[in-house]
Amino acid sequence: MTQEIYPAHDGHFSVMLNEVMAWLEPQTNGVYVDATFGGGGYSKAILAAANCSVWGIDRDPDAITRGQEIQKQFPSLHLLQGDFENIDSLLKSQEVTECDGIVLDLGVSSFQLDQADRGFSFRFDGPLDMRMSRTGKTAADLVNYLSETEIADILFHYGEERFSRRIAKAIVARRAESPFETTQDLASLIQRTIPTDKSKINPATRSFQGLRIAVNNELEQIHTALNAALNLLKPGGKLIVVSFHSLEDRIVKDIMNKAAGRVSKPSRHLPLSLSQSQDKVGFELLTSKPQRPSEQECYINARSRSARLRAIKRIT
Repeated sequence: MTQEIYPAHDGHFSVMLNEVMAWLEPQTNGVYVDATFGGGGYSKAILAAANCSVWGIDRDPDAITRGQEIQKQFPSLHLLQGDFENIDSLLKSQEVTECDGIVLDLGVSSFQLDQADRGFSFRFDGPLDMRMSRTGKTAADLVNYLSETEIADILFHYGEERFSRRIAKAIVARRAESPFETTQDLASLIQRTIPTDKSKINPATRSFQGLRIAVNNELEQIHTALNAALNLLKPGGKLIVVSFHSLEDRIVKDIMNKAAGRVSKPSRHLPLSLSQSQDKVGFELLTSKPQRPSEQECYINARSRSARLRAIKRIT
């Protein structure tokens, strides 16, 4: 295991960077993809570890602007603005048809969370936005114009909020008086509407997660991106994914298990919960269970606590 690296000088923290690098093992002349570029932490570590090239992809124009500064230090960093679900077409437009490794960090970047004007966090008062690409419908559009049932469904299915109907009812009643415009406006309503649970997590946390996922169509994009990423790997190439909540991790787990030929047992009489497919498979699971961050990392960065890492390698 390499020495743990926590690049925090610019305020950005790359979650489970040490573990990502240990699995990826960048090689000379390799081609790697940082499909959720964000602050560029993974890209910088890969480029510092080997004489290779990295393609950084991000839908956020602010991330691309930050990456242009990193390019001054690492000229073999190439930047592409676009959704990671379009990873194959974005790379093929640059005549890149296969790669040695792909990294996906499915969380919201620290930059987005810490910028009040992006509206991702209720820790700061800002416009109720949440758009990663700065285009399309905002979170304010959803809470101000969707029906009570539609809002409840978003909070329940994407935020896993058990009080979703109560919150949706309160939102619709309040917006009849005045529309929601800011993060604090919505968060304070939710905090007044439902109780704080034993975990002491802010009552608005799950609702904000659900709205963010809906605004950015995240779960559908993750599904598309993972399948495309697997098809881009060379033999020996690896896909490493860091997720932050159960909805994301479930998608990652299911797609990786299927690629590796691991399928649910057809009968309760079989001794194993998963059985190996008889068909020849082209991938090997590197992590049978999700890897979690070290206690040291969780102490340094509270946002790492919910992280889960899964990795898979193409073998044929």
